[in-house]
Amino acid sequence: MLILGIETSCDDTAAALLEVKSGRFRLLNHLTASQTKLHAKYQGIVPEVAARAHLETIIPVLTEVLGHPVETRHASSLLDAIAITTGPGLITSLLIGVETAKALSFAWDVPLVSVNHIEGHIYSVLLSPVAFSETQHAASLQDIKFPAIALIVSGGHTELILMSARGGSASGGKNRGQYRLLGRTRDDASGECFDKAAKMLGLPYPGGPEISKRAKKGNPAAFDLPRPMIHEPGFEFSFSGLKNAIRLLIENIGRDVACNVSTKNDLCAAIEQAIVDVLVYKSLSAVTKYKPKTFILAGGVAANKKLRQTLSDNLPKSTRFLLPQPEYCMDNAAMIAVAAYHQIKKKKFVKYDKLKADANWELV
Repeated sequence: MLILGIETSCDDTAAALLEVKSGRFRLLNHLTASQTKLHAKYQGIVPEVAARAHLETIIPVLTEVLGHPVETRHASSLLDAIAITTGPGLITSLLIGVETAKALSFAWDVPLVSVNHIEGHIYSVLLSPVAFSETQHAASLQDIKFPAIALIVSGGHTELILMSARGGSASGGKNRGQYRLLGRTRDDASGECFDKAAKMLGLPYPGGPEISKRAKKGNPAAFDLPRPMIHEPGFEFSFSGLKNAIRLLIENIGRDVACNVSTKNDLCAAIEQAIVDVLVYKSLSAVTKYKPKTFILAGGVAANKKLRQTLSDNLPKSTRFLLPQPEYCMDNAAMIAVAAYHQIKKKKFVKYDKLKADANWELV
């Protein structure tokens, strides 16, 4: 089976060719055109700017991944399906990918699969360098044992999801109990908290990696920051209070933050530790209650080394810990292709004239 994945939900234009043999995945080619530098001067993503950039880059990206111009019909004899992210995300960005996928489906007579972006992140854990080699073991859907718990952490999402079976997002979001939301953030996502804190500290965008880099040289115990909702029952999150506490602390410290490198490093370490503590505590509480066979960490913040290591050190040995390679934590098209596979097997396709973008499509 050969799947073309397309992802344009936010600020990265991505395409990937995924081969599936005997239920195992091998990534043949993939490319992501990042807009990070474009949005850095705004310290955040501007939707209209992102959409225009997608429009300029999507055809060149597809041409590079396919190895031939999209105008040719060569791909129609090779591809089994086109997997496209239809939500959630920025509607202006989603539309570029969706309309492109519809045009290709019509021109090539290749069926479409609608993929939920969050489900894509969940299945990103099945992408790894070992899948590139014919001689090494490649990942398959069977590597996720159920029940499973997924912690999705990014700039727009922070949620814990209980999985009882492989998903089926083509069914219009009706996943028939396969996904159950345990808890999500009531306000800001963890990734947004990282980015906004970095902005307050005058650090470059994106802020999460910059805070983590400085945190390695700092003392997390140097400042006492709150851990919102950490002892509240249930599995919901909140990061707006932490963000406000960081703002007040920076105002109280004043010029010392800007002028003293050591102080800034300490504050970065304290910020990272507070966010990680909340995420890990809630995750371990969910594991204790539901006793999953697999725990999945995914999304942009999943690249954070402290979060990865802390979960690895504290999860029960009986729970398999799956997490994506750092390069697949960020938005990419390979994860969209992987997430589409179980739908293709069941022939859950969407006709090109019925495919629509849904910026608010919730997995659960």
